[in-house]
Amino acid sequence: MARITIEDCLNKVNNRFIIVHMSNQRTRQLLKGSKPLVNTPENRHIVTSLREVAQEKVYLEEETIEALKGGGYINPVED
Repeated sequence: MARITIEDCLNKVNNRFIIVHMSNQRTRQLLKGSKPLVNTPENRHIVTSLREVAQEKVYLEEETIEALKGGGYINPVED
């Protein structure tokens, strides 16, 4: 299977910080036992989470987005 990078995810999510935050959050869920949303046998959890972000299988909750905007981590006009 081809390598996946944050640049591959930029086609779906236009903010690197959000991609990193989403993949970090999803990786933690996978480490706690969540089932993967994509078929990635024998991949590490971080690779699986990046693939899920690239395939638009995971999203941030609205309250998390608002907290990031309020904290100045992302521009309030970005989606």
